[in-house]
Amino acid sequence: MKKGHINSFQVQLPKMDEVIKETYTDHEIMLLLKKPDMKKIEFAEYRNWVLVNYMLGTGNRAGTIINIKIEDVNFDSGSIILKKLKGRKQYYIPVSKSLEQVLKEYLVYRKGEPEDSLFCTVYGKALTLNGFESEIAKYNRRRGVEKIGLHMFRHTFAKQWINNGGDIFRLQKILGHSSLDMVRKYVNMFSDDLRRDFDSFNPLDNYLGHTGNCEKIKVKK
Repeated sequence: MKKGHINSFQVQLPKMDEVIKETYTDHEIMLLLKKPDMKKIEFAEYRNWVLVNYMLGTGNRAGTIINIKIEDVNFDSGSIILKKLKGRKQYYIPVSKSLEQVLKEYLVYRKGEPEDSLFCTVYGKALTLNGFESEIAKYNRRRGVEKIGLHMFRHTFAKQWINNGGDIFRLQKILGHSSLDMVRKYVNMFSDDLRRDFDSFNPLDNYLGHTGNCEKIKVKK
C-alpha cells in the first residue's frame, strides 16, 4: 500500500465479548496460604507455598517470576527489581511486610549465590515455566483447590487490589502495563464485586447518613 502497488484498504478486526476472568475465592486463597508444617515438609512443597505467597503479593507474571535472581531482592529498600519482562522495561515493585518475612525465611533454607535464581528446583537449578506450572497445579490439588492457572493469581491480585480500594494508577505500575487500558478492563470485569461496601463510599449515602433522612413527600389525593 505504501509503495502504491495495491489500492489502500482497511481491515476491520472482529470484536470479541470481554469474558470475566476467573479468580481464586477467599476460601481457596486461605487453603493455599496455610503454612505447611516446617518439621515435616519437603523443600519443593515449601517453595511452592512461598511462590503462592509471592504471586498473591505481587501479581507478577509467571515468566517474570522464574527469571528473578536473589540479588534482585533488596530488603533494605523493600523492593524487587524486575528485569525479564513482557514489555522489556525494567522497573521496581515494593515488597509488603508479609511477603518480606516469607522471603527472608525462605532464603535461609534456599541459600544460594546472589546471581542464582530466587525460585529454584530441589537441585538448586532455575525453574522452567513448564515446571512452575506443573508444581503449582500439584500444590493446588493437594490443598483441595481444583483451579490451577498461574495467571489466575495475577487476576486475583488485581481484583483484590481494586476491591480493597487500591487506586488503578499504582495497579498499572505494579502489574507493568504500559497503559491503563488493561487496568480499566480489570475494573470492568470485576464490577459486580465493586458492589461490596458501595453504600459506604457513595457520596449520596454519605450526605444522607446512609439512612436516606429525607422528609416523606405527601401527595394530596
